Amino acid sequence: MTPPSPPLLIGLGNPGREYKDTRHNIGFMLVDHLAERIGARGLKVQSKAIVTSGLYEETKIILAKPQTYMNLSGQSVQGLLHFYKIPLENLIVAHDDLDIPFGAIRIRPTGGPGGQRGMANTIELLGTKDFPRLRLGIGRPPGRMDPKDYVLQNFSKDEAKILPEILSRAADAAIEFVMNGLNSAMNKFNGMMNGGW
Repeated sequence: MTPPSPPLLIGLGNPGREYKDTRHNIGFMLVDHLAERIGARGLKVQSKAIVTSGLYEETKIILAKPQTYMNLSGQSVQGLLHFYKIPLENLIVAHDDLDIPFGAIRIRPTGGPGGQRGMANTIELLGTKDFPRLRLGIGRPPGRMDPKDYVLQNFSKDEAKILPEILSRAADAAIEFVMNGLNSAMNKFNGMMNGGW
């Protein structure tokens, strides 16, 4: 009997030090947070992504950060799914979302890209929008600021203070997905953080 495929969590972002702390890289931040949480060991490059893995209660979890730029993220997602032979239901893609208030998370089984170019490329290359995603709210840009500029800014000082708590809750949601499935994760974690930020 073939053992079940491990879950694969892919966080979207841009490689390079200049993008490290930007809003667009909150998916990378979540992967880093999860890697620490599960004691992930060993980094390797696979399918244009940095990949690591660890165990949570004896369950192996694969974590990945694509090293293409954001708008080509689907190349890594597609390559990793094929390399590890992982079905779509065991994949969850974490990414920033302008349409969700800062501090809120949404887990969904499907959906369009919502203007997120990494998700648009992923949907295009996978040929389907039917895969789980963990949307991390970053809020709308102020005034008339171009969203492209907003997502490439660092988080504000006030946002940065509570970011660790947001990432911790998002990591809890990802682990709930891994251990108990998509519906359980949606029921427990969709919505605002701590009553609303």
